[in-house]
Parts: sequence; structure tokens; C-alpha cells
Amino acid sequence: DWKSSDKAEEGWELRDFPETSWVNALAMGEIGMAPWHEPAFHAPAGPSPHVRKEFNVAKPVAKARIYASAQGLYNLCLDGKRVGHDVFNPGWTDYRKRIQYQVFDVTKSLKKGAHAIGATLGDGWYAGHVGWGPRAQYGPQPKGLIQLEIEYVDGQKEIIASSADWKASAGPILSSDLMMGETYDARKELGRWAKSGFNDASWHPVTTEELGSVPLVAERSERVEKWHELTPKSISTPKPGVYVFDLGQNMVGWARLKVIGKAGDTVQLRFAEMLNPDGTIYTTNLRKAKATDTYTLKGRGEEVYEPSFTFHGFRYVEVTGYPGEPTLGAIKGIVVASAMEDSGSFECSNPMVNQLQHNIYWGLRGNYLSVPTDCPQRDERLGWMGDAEVFIKTATFNSNVAPFMTKWMTDVQDGQSTEGAFADVSPRELVGDAAPAWGDAGVIVPWNIYLAYGDRQILSDSVDSMKRWVDYIGSANPNNLWENRRNNDYGDWLSIKADTPKDVLATAFFAHSADLVARTARILGNDADAKKYSSLFNEIKKAFNEAYVTTDGRVKGETQTCYCLALGFDLLPESLKPQAAAHLAEDLTVKHRGNLSTGFVGVKLLAPVLTENGYLDLAYKLLLNDTFPSWGYSIKHGATTIWERWDGYTQENGFQDPGMNSFNHYSLGSIGEWIYSVPGGIRQVDPGFRRFTIRPEEGGGLTWAKTSYNSIQGRIECNWRRKGKTFTLDVKIPANTTAEVWVPTERADKVTEGGAPVGPGVVFKRMETGAAVYEVGGGAYRFVSRT
Repeated sequence: DWKSSDKAEEGWELRDFPETSWVNALAMGEIGMAPWHEPAFHAPAGPSPHVRKEFNVAKPVAKARIYASAQGLYNLCLDGKRVGHDVFNPGWTDYRKRIQYQVFDVTKSLKKGAHAIGATLGDGWYAGHVGWGPRAQYGPQPKGLIQLEIEYVDGQKEIIASSADWKASAGPILSSDLMMGETYDARKELGRWAKSGFNDASWHPVTTEELGSVPLVAERSERVEKWHELTPKSISTPKPGVYVFDLGQNMVGWARLKVIGKAGDTVQLRFAEMLNPDGTIYTTNLRKAKATDTYTLKGRGEEVYEPSFTFHGFRYVEVTGYPGEPTLGAIKGIVVASAMEDSGSFECSNPMVNQLQHNIYWGLRGNYLSVPTDCPQRDERLGWMGDAEVFIKTATFNSNVAPFMTKWMTDVQDGQSTEGAFADVSPRELVGDAAPAWGDAGVIVPWNIYLAYGDRQILSDSVDSMKRWVDYIGSANPNNLWENRRNNDYGDWLSIKADTPKDVLATAFFAHSADLVARTARILGNDADAKKYSSLFNEIKKAFNEAYVTTDGRVKGETQTCYCLALGFDLLPESLKPQAAAHLAEDLTVKHRGNLSTGFVGVKLLAPVLTENGYLDLAYKLLLNDTFPSWGYSIKHGATTIWERWDGYTQENGFQDPGMNSFNHYSLGSIGEWIYSVPGGIRQVDPGFRRFTIRPEEGGGLTWAKTSYNSIQGRIECNWRRKGKTFTLDVKIPANTTAEVWVPTERADKVTEGGAPVGPGVVFKRMETGAAVYEVGGGAYRFVSRT
């Protein structure tokens, strides 16, 4: 009585999915499905119950796969061994809209004989704390779903699915929460509970319930994995019996504890990003997040503990209750992140800039965990849209974020209201309809993913929601100025002594989103929509100039962000752009004495706008500043990730308001895209880097830079060095691509290739101010210029 999929002709083998579970599957899209073979189970046995089932394999196995999911989190075991090396499965989605599942190939593990399958469940995002709200935003307790499908050599199939005949028991995890931490009593461990032959007579039957109408979908992005381990740099003792381990790096994950003691000894671990002046850990910025793990020993030699269902953002680990005096080996930092591949690297002659690149990268890795969160430490950790959109281009240079962001865009679209409003955070929770620059992530992120990887699919998947967002704004603002429906209206969040008018910022983003929707429609071949939204962009641009721009190029508010938005989003007539850029430069050099004043929104555009408008020296000055406010100021005070705010800590005032003071918050790291493009020299021309430009621009006293980017076409390298009057540029260009290479010089005849005259395969195109421009195809080249 089973039915096959009507999508089989699209190349999917139905045997890749459990026949007992799915009606059909559609590649790279939503997966429609019937209920699993058996209903989901939950256990009344405690906060993190263990569940198990024994079964027998009677004949040779050809293939075996486990399909698993949960409302909450799960760790899976087969015959006492962990299945998979990932954590926090099935990941965070809006559980009211869709739930992911994972697939594990266990063929090699199933031989003839008795076996056992088991899982431990955790509250996770589903039943634990999310944001600053009360726990259990989605449901009161975790539920699991497991299905083992065995295909024997003789063609017969067998299903072992989660059902009422499974058993459950409480275990050593007494409490577990992503934000609050985990309490573990090793005296309550269950021994060989996940192996066959275990006596589970005292265990309880699980409770089952139907899955309901929420679809289960195949996981679309990388899983969260253990990514790195950090050894402490030092131990301090600010108080008797209190040991503070410094890992030397603000990280995301947990601490592995090694300890020897007697049964009943209890060790407490607390986590913090910074220290108070007296050397104790600074935890007031965590707000209600307790970030505390507690381990009670069983007293059997050396014991090693890692939590299962929690993570923290920290550099420092405070250890109390430790039996004896701990050594550096007592703690190890276990770093976790979504397992994205690295795509780029940058290094230069300036150590501070190298540290900034390091901080940007670690902020990305720490916050791209299932969804792109704002911060990993306090009672928030939400998928803030504004943070994601300002950082997206920087993210694509550092990591392959295509699968991660494709999955997250589904969360974004799940959160879109019936009126067309995106949410401030995705998955939508606790905060309502989106503000300007935050909701625009629903347009800006898919556009930038398309630019980076050249794949039109994300535009096809997103274009309807993009149009609905722009129409949502337009329907409430017939005069084409975004004055209504600005919702929480954050403005240029956390700017420094600069009040950018919120209507100016909002209208600029209204125009920008309309422009990107028009471009998207044109790429997808929808000429009618392209014309409609291009016309809308021009109408908004006209309204912007009439309302906010003077005849001498001054923009209402006259902040750095005002000018960056007007210039960066192409909202000014050509005749006014030089004047507006001059006003921006004046604000920087005179009003703010060479310092920036931009917040989350403006900072992304600041260096690119200055560079494009002839103020490269100012862009480099901002990059290299170490006075407040600047990136260098935070680095001078020990930052190893990007801070949430410029004034998170200052010498004069100490720590900022702990109500909002994260020290791992990637938004202000959006300068990264400029670092890769200008000192790094790699600039995109076509989507997917089929054509690009190699154009490093010197400044700030840098004498060399090495940059690489693993584009979708292949590896691009741009390495340059200045020694006296000699400039050497080494480049690597992927096959089947074309690059323009700009070599600094005043005369083309002063440029050689690898010490010899420029030869075939390197085509001289033209002279630009201060540079000779060449065209090259795939290969490795060296250009030497002497001035």
C-alpha cells in the first residue's frame, strides 16, 4: 500500500529516504512528507532522558541508515558508540514551521547478532531558554524521532523505529540548558546502557505522540561540530580556592574538565569573556544567562567531563570546588561552530591589522552556529537580521557560507508575516516585524550569496519574499519616503556621537532593496518586475533627493552614515557625489578629528565609499587608528573577537552598561570585505568570480600583503610587496576565468613580468591614474614595477 514519489524523474533515488517515512522528496527544496513509521516519543524520566531499543540482525546487511530528529536536541548511540561527531542536532529552525532531520550511514556497524540503539535528549532551543524570554518557547519538553532502516543482502528490508516499546530512564544530566549550563552527576551514570544485553528492567516505557502537521525537512547546511581545541595560557587565583584559566582567545563552546577526587566532590565551572580589575571573572554582561556547568565526581580515578547540550561564549573559565590544585591540563577549551569550509586568508605587514582579521574570523566562526547569531554568551543569541546583512560580504570572503545562509534564508522566509514583513530576528522569536536595515537582510543576503557563488537558485527561492518586503514598505509609504512601518527603528545602531536621522536611513534602505529586487528580476528574466522595481528605485531616489539633499550635496543629518548611505547606495546625482564625498571627508577630519562615528549600519560602507570617492588615505587612517573609537582601540585592550560596541570597555569609564555589552559580536567587523578588496586586492566583477580584478592599493605604511580566496571557480591569490621603488605583485588566476591586473606605475614600459618583458598571455589594456592595467587568464604571474 506504499506509493512512490512523483519526483523520481528528477534523479532522486527513493531508497535514499526511508520508505516507511516519506512520500516524496524534491532536491534542494522543501520536502513534503507523510508521518514517520511510528510517532515521536518523549520520556517522563527527567530533563535529559536516555532512551534505548534492542534489536537483532539475522543476516548480512547491504545498507543501513539511521534517520534521526528531535524537538530539542539529541545525541545518538549504536552499540555504545556515538553515531556521528556533530553536536546540537537537529539544529535550530522555527519548530512551528519545519524541523530538520539527519541521516547516518551505519552499514559497517551492523553485523549478525544482537544490537542496541539509544539516544539522549536535551532541551536545546526547543524546550530551553531562547533569547531573554522564559524557557520552552516552542514546547515543554524534548521529543525524539529515530528510524533505523536496514536493507539486507537478499533485498529484504527492516525498520526499527521509535515507538512505544522503547524504554527510557533518567541519567547523570540533572539539568541542561544552552544558556544556563549543565549539571552532571557522574554517580548516576548508566554504564553500558546503549549496548545489547543491558538490564533495563527498571526503565520506563516512553510516551509517544503523533508528529502533527509540521514538516520534517532534510538538513540543508553543515552541522555543528567540534572545530578546535585551546590550551590555557595561564592560571590565576584571585581568591582562595578560585582558579581562573585564561584560554587566550574569546571562543564559543565549552570546557573539557579533567579531575581526580572522591565520589561526591563537585566542581563548578563559570565562563566569562573579560576580567574585573581584581582578576575575578566579569559576568554581569551575561544578564540572566548563568553560563555555569557543574560536575559531581563518581570517584574512580581520572574523570573527564564535557557537557552535552550547552555552549558558552568565553575566554576565561573560573573553577571552584576542584579537589587539590589544578594544573593547566585540568581545562581544555573545546571550540564548536557550524562546519563551514574556510575560503579566504589575509595577512600583511601590520600586526594590528592581522589581529583585526583574526578577530573578524573568530567572530564569524563563533556566531555562525546553526543560525547567524548576534552574540554567543548572554541571554540572547538570536538570529539578528541587521547583523547578518552588514556582515554578509565579509562572511563570504572568509568562509563558504552558501549552504549555511541558504538554510537560514528559509528561516527568514518562514518568519515573514502575511503582510510581507520580515522579522528582526530569524527564526522569528521574541521580537516583531523588522526595522529598516534589519528586514532588508531578506533582500541583501540572498543577493550577496548570488554575487559570491553565481548560483541563481537562491534568487529564485527568495524573489517572491523579496518583492513582498518591498511592497510591504511601499504600501505604507506612498510618498516613497519610509516614514511609516519602521517598527523598532534601531537606526544606525550603536553609533558614536552621531545621530543619523532614522527616516534618512530607512528611505535609503527602501531604495536599495527596490534596486536589488529589480536586478534580481532582470537576472531571472522577469522583465515586467525588473521595470516595475527599477522605476520604484528611481522614484525613491528622486524623493530622497528632494527631501534630504541640498543643492551643495549635504544630506540631512550630515553624519558619516548619512553620506555613506547616499553614496554607497547610488542615491545622488553624479554632479553632487564629489561634494557629498567632500562633506564626508570633512566630518571625519574636522568634526571627529580623524575618527569614525558610524554604528552597525554605516560602518560597512565607510571605507569602501571613501576609497571609491578618492579618499583612500582616510580609509587607511580609520583602519589603522588605535584611539577611541576604532578597531585598534579594542585590540590594544586585548580584543580577540569583534566587540558589540566601540565603547564596550574604555580606560576612562571601564565596562559599558552590562545590559548590552557583548565582546563577541561580528557586526562591526564588516570592514573585512574592504580589507580583502583594497589592501588585499581581490575585487569581484561578475557573479561567481568568472571575471574579477586584482587591484591592491597601497596605503597606511603597509609594505606587503598576502591574500587568497577560494572562489567557486578556484583559488585566487594576490601577494604584493613594496621595497623602495620596486613593487612586486604575484597573482594566481583560476582556469576558465579572466582577471584585470592593476600594477602601480606611472609608465607601462616600467612593468615587467617575472623580470622579463610582459609577454603573450598577458595583454596590456590601458593606463589608469597611477596604474597599468593588464588582462590575464588562468595561471600564475609575477609583475614587477619600478618607479
